Amino acid sequence: MPRSRSSSSTDETLLEVGRIGRPHGIRGEVAVSLVTNRLERLDPGSVLHTDLGPLVVVSSRPHQGRHLVRFEEVVTRDGAERFKGLVLRAEPIDDPGELWVHELIGGNVVDQHGVDRGTVTGVIENPASDLLELEDGSLVPVRFVVGRSSSGAVEVDVPDGLFTGDKPDDAPPAREVGR
Repeated sequence: MPRSRSSSSTDETLLEVGRIGRPHGIRGEVAVSLVTNRLERLDPGSVLHTDLGPLVVVSSRPHQGRHLVRFEEVVTRDGAERFKGLVLRAEPIDDPGELWVHELIGGNVVDQHGVDRGTVTGVIENPASDLLELEDGSLVPVRFVVGRSSSGAVEVDVPDGLFTGDKPDDAPPAREVGR
């Protein structure tokens, strides 16, 4: 599932896709850390928005877990210093086959048995699998998300016992173990 964070800017249609880090070299190239797995965000000609205005990608290449990016508007190291720390935002990508983080927040989670498990209040980054955080504090690994219903519900197929209070039908009765 592509990860793009919702923007905190006044233009709610833009999504956070990365952040500009330190300059690299003397010709305006900068290190960019992405928060999306959609690498086409750094294709030549792509427009990324910052609080200082739009930037047009000239080139990019992977480098030590980040990307080194040249923008049309940044041609010197001093110019690159001006953009250090800025959030990069972009228009949403229209891809009907994908589920987007910003579209999951606010949706009701419904499991494979039709049980409404609550509303998604956030998505927590986690190395094994990002987690949907529900209003009651429950966490659901994103890998269990199977789609969205026509009503907009987030459909999940979760193992028995994931939610507090659930007990598999074939589970042995609980018993006290003494010492």
